[in-house]
Amino acid sequence: AILSEAGYKVGLYTSPHLIDFRERIRVNGEMIDQQFVVDFVQNHREAFEPIMPSFFELTMEMAFVYFQHMQVDVAIIETGLGGRLDSTNIILPNLSIITNIGLDHTQYLGNTLPKIAAEKAGIIKPNTPVVIGEVENEKVRKIFIEKAATENAPIIFAEEQMDNFTSKITSDGWILNNDSYQNLKNELGGWVQNKNARTVLTAIHELIKLGYKIPNHAVYNGFANVTKLTGLMGRWQTLQQKPRVVCDTGHNEHGVKYIVQQLSMENYDRLHIVFGMANDKDATTILSMMPKNAVYYFTQASVDRALDVDTLAESASKHELKGNNYSTVQLALEAAKENANENDFIFIGGSSFIVADVLALLHNSEQH
Repeated sequence: AILSEAGYKVGLYTSPHLIDFRERIRVNGEMIDQQFVVDFVQNHREAFEPIMPSFFELTMEMAFVYFQHMQVDVAIIETGLGGRLDSTNIILPNLSIITNIGLDHTQYLGNTLPKIAAEKAGIIKPNTPVVIGEVENEKVRKIFIEKAATENAPIIFAEEQMDNFTSKITSDGWILNNDSYQNLKNELGGWVQNKNARTVLTAIHELIKLGYKIPNHAVYNGFANVTKLTGLMGRWQTLQQKPRVVCDTGHNEHGVKYIVQQLSMENYDRLHIVFGMANDKDATTILSMMPKNAVYYFTQASVDRALDVDTLAESASKHELKGNNYSTVQLALEAAKENANENDFIFIGGSSFIVADVLALLHNSEQH
């Protein structure tokens, strides 16, 4: 968002998508052209079929070809899984960013934070600066420092940057202050965005040192209009007021920690939670973190990876989480809205797939 406001043509590759596959590949916030997707598959089918690339690899290749076709100035590439062995790691970036380390995809990346950190550290490249957003413990810090030293890569810890950094949460997001920016409005709500903002500001500082022209107004406009400029959804996104309905895609221990923290700071009469999980996540840990003073609407998303709602509810009861089961996200949300008064708060989450189903419902209702 900031780079496009600075006048750059910016390609953005992210995953997963929530409603439309084309969300994964954008240029200045605009999704990849539908015809380009069709043509790309048809034109490359013969080359791809013998090597059988994964869905993610195919999508990544499509993004790179599209960004070249659109002649972008900058491409921001999000890794899919880990870093070291991720297909996106083929690139040689100007700057690498590791936001945080959480216990997720442990069957592939390892079951401890240092093991996962070692995989993520794989994106640290020779003589290329790397910004580290959060450091969970000293073992993780040591892994990053050692890898950066091996690659002769300057390493910058965002938490150690920006003296006099202060932040205040409001109903419209965050107000940030430091020595360079006063009253910087970040439209993205949710506690995790406070950490992310510091990481972004550190990254922008490093890009300026590398020669990027990023005026202050681009930083202010970028932070204030993230959703409009990037199309990103599901980040503590308010869907309606009275009652306030918010969704968030946070689905691992790290993400849920911030969601629970944020929920504890909100003002409401009663808390209603529409909740479902993927079947490969650590349900026991996540459920143990969830607030007990809420009415739950357990459900499952419309994908094969969804955790069965009865299994979820049974596990939840062991953690004193009480509520009813609903076979679809639509039924769960309808029940929550029916039971809530205008001073209540409805939270939707537990899985990106749950949020995707809700956003698809809203999208379809807006179309009709």
